[in-house]
Amino acid sequence: MVERRRLGTTDIEITPIGLGCAQMTVSGMTSRVYSTRESGAVVQAALSGGVNWFDTAEGYGRGESERALTTGLRAAGVRPGEAVIATKWLPFGRRASNMSRTIDGRADALQGYPIDLYQIHQPWSLSPVESEMREMAKLLRAGKIRSIGVSNFSARQMSRAAAALRAEGVELAANQVQISLLNRTVERNGVLDSARKLGVTLIAYSPLQAGILTGRFHDDPAALRRAPLLRKAMFGRARDLERSRNLVRELGRIGDAYGVSRAQVALNWLINFYGDTVVAIPGASKAKQAEESAGAQTFRLTEKELGRLDELSS
Repeated sequence: MVERRRLGTTDIEITPIGLGCAQMTVSGMTSRVYSTRESGAVVQAALSGGVNWFDTAEGYGRGESERALTTGLRAAGVRPGEAVIATKWLPFGRRASNMSRTIDGRADALQGYPIDLYQIHQPWSLSPVESEMREMAKLLRAGKIRSIGVSNFSARQMSRAAAALRAEGVELAANQVQISLLNRTVERNGVLDSARKLGVTLIAYSPLQAGILTGRFHDDPAALRRAPLLRKAMFGRARDLERSRNLVRELGRIGDAYGVSRAQVALNWLINFYGDTVVAIPGASKAKQAEESAGAQTFRLTEKELGRLDELSS
């Protein structure tokens, strides 16, 4: 059985690997259009691999991702409350009071599945963090949500959010930020230290750095030229492949010893190197990818292997 960790200081238990659902839209907000059938297969694969939680957002197709996720959960026989669901409020051009006016829309999109973690998607709205947290606390007390998180918040912003919630008698549960072997900014900007001090879980998105840690672009450099512009922007120019070549080679060497992929080694490093503080939400456009990501939590790298990857990625 896959281990579970507490989400922040809440009583919610999650697996170290969740499933990021940004791809689950039918309007093509990502590099291609995904059907409900494809999304359902991805959800089923994640569940079969032991994953018990899913991260979506209002901003992912204006509710399309939320509907696709819960449709997939229902098709898999998962009843409301049997899987942990995290979603997000879209702050752009809105005030904090908008949360109360739009929370029922989130509930409708989630088709009766509860919101276990409600997050501020970005630290940019027309209201200060303190007002946002007071509004979130109201939703929690009203039973609309189970816990409160933020996303892309700096150490200072996260600390302000946590302080505002504590004034309401509530603890901040999570901060969703980009972390991977190729993006370790949280170690330098205070986010990791603040999260540990506050008891906040860091949810790592883009944990495979847009696919570069799978080694596919090293194996086939021409694939980089064919990749969508957004994907290219996430890991830079072709010369960046050379900088990460030794790291990807080591991922492959370790993976061969365990009989797993480079991606699984990269994910295993991420969910173990930082202790219980960091969990990850790799996305998947195919069931096979979701199955592979889930498999990253079925083994454990040694301290020596964790340290070797640490050295090569620092």
